[in-house]
Amino acid sequence: MARQLVFDLPPRRSLGRRNFFAAPSNALALAQIDGWRGWPQRKLVLVGPEGSGKTHLAHVWAAESGAELVPAAELPLADVPALAAAGAVVVENADRIAGYDAAEAALFHLHNLVLAEGGHLLVTARAAPARWRLRLPDLASRMQGTAAAVLDAPDDALLAAVLVKLFADRQLAVPTALIPFLVARMDRSLAAASDLVARLDAEALASGRPLGRALAAALLAPA
Repeated sequence: MARQLVFDLPPRRSLGRRNFFAAPSNALALAQIDGWRGWPQRKLVLVGPEGSGKTHLAHVWAAESGAELVPAAELPLADVPALAAAGAVVVENADRIAGYDAAEAALFHLHNLVLAEGGHLLVTARAAPARWRLRLPDLASRMQGTAAAVLDAPDDALLAAVLVKLFADRQLAVPTALIPFLVARMDRSLAAASDLVARLDAEALASGRPLGRALAAALLAPA
């Protein structure tokens, strides 16, 4: 059977509160986000592995607080005083700017301005601040002195809910039995779920085969 050409179009992502699935692995972090008005020093670091739901939870908080969102690596090009004036700011992937002096300096400046003006700051990262290897000592001390919310590894129920959402984001209808089949065989992370759904979608389009257990079994079979 001839394979079709597949265009890698981005799926429609749903990042609202009603699309965030509460589970034991994220319940504490979700409670800390919901209680943002009581954050110690009005700031929080949201920690979790790649694809654990940090960006989704950051968007949930931004919608609630009216926060501006900015990737940490883009801070040197941002209008830091204007960001701070918004009253609430999300800085994503702060651990990735270690050694990028301009970005570290900009985050330090933003941190101080937001708090000085009575605002709130949410920072996301893949690891706790003590492991970021920041070169600016004053920034390192401020980040390490920030309360943290941790997203743990997902359980089966959360993985199943996320798979359903990921298929829905791509407007794909799949057999109900496919979800537990995938959960039992996939790597245990939300990043793996995203990758798996993308691969299944691409393979179904390229091969013309229906999305189901047979296609999934062939895709998941050892090389």
